[in-house]
Amino acid sequence: MARVLTIGSHTISDDTACYVIAEVGHNHQGKLKTCMDLFKAAKESGAHAVKLQKRHNRSLYTKAMYDRPYDNENSYGATYGEHREALEFGEMEYRELQQYCTALDVDFFATAFDFHSADFLHKLDMPAYKIASGDLRNIPLLRHVAQIGKPMIVSTGGGTLEDVRRAYETVMQYNQQLAILQCTAGYPCEYELLDLKVITTYREAFPSAVIGFSGHDNGIAMAVAAFVLGSRILEKHFTLNRAWKGTDHAFSLEPVGLRKMVRDLDRTMVALGDGQKKVHPSETSPIMKMGKKIVAARALPSGHLLGFEDLALKSPGDGLQPYEMDNVIGRSLIQPVSEDDEITFQMLKPTSELARL
Repeated sequence: MARVLTIGSHTISDDTACYVIAEVGHNHQGKLKTCMDLFKAAKESGAHAVKLQKRHNRSLYTKAMYDRPYDNENSYGATYGEHREALEFGEMEYRELQQYCTALDVDFFATAFDFHSADFLHKLDMPAYKIASGDLRNIPLLRHVAQIGKPMIVSTGGGTLEDVRRAYETVMQYNQQLAILQCTAGYPCEYELLDLKVITTYREAFPSAVIGFSGHDNGIAMAVAAFVLGSRILEKHFTLNRAWKGTDHAFSLEPVGLRKMVRDLDRTMVALGDGQKKVHPSETSPIMKMGKKIVAARALPSGHLLGFEDLALKSPGDGLQPYEMDNVIGRSLIQPVSEDDEITFQMLKPTSELARL
């Protein structure tokens, strides 16, 4: 079964460019205008999709966690519940953002953290659903979202291969439109913990799923490595200013970083080629200049039987190629040559004539 996923107007497969998701999350700080600015900058930087996170906080957290004091430099409320509510958009904001993204021509969807949020996004007819790493083992939520029937992208941070396989089998019972992202749930994640070779493991274990990478590392280089390994979806957190208030800004890409990452991914797609070794027109002149041909090492008379010491390999390489050396040695000249004269088969006795001598 081919790996193909279609989100909006984008088809994602092994043969396509990398689908880049700018994860805005709650980096908008609860401000609709800031969110629009982030979406616009992401689109201008080359992202194919922008993404938010949707939570129904009252049902998502225990009362104790919701009411827990939350007093720190990144807090938007006195309790954790107040903090989360301050960052949450409702239907009005989501519909306005949908219209805005249609005008921008960028895909827009969100992570569903609970049943209420999944149904909220379904009502808005989102083109895809993201499932966070924390819900990799949440089989009831995975099943609920799978039955909605839209493409699903599942992150796998903090999980084992058994957890991923369980999630895969659950979703595939109801929905074959699935992408699985290698992810390490560190914020930020150190390079030695990224485990990019898991992308290869996933490609072998889940041949019908598109495989991708959700990177919480600082920088853009690992995106290219992930692409070469077979990742065709790349998710990175995105902000306009890494110094802004909030927990995710510090490991998010700013527009210049996202732009460079998309550029490098596009270059990599082109640079990988089609797997066929070929000679390009641009190589002809340099190879002729650097290459070698077979020439006479010194002046030699007609009838001379050529040995290795009679020949030299010199540039430019516009004559008989060095791999023909064994077909030249042991044959006789039918004309005299000077030092550096190019040796050709036309100036040698035919091999059949040598055999008669």
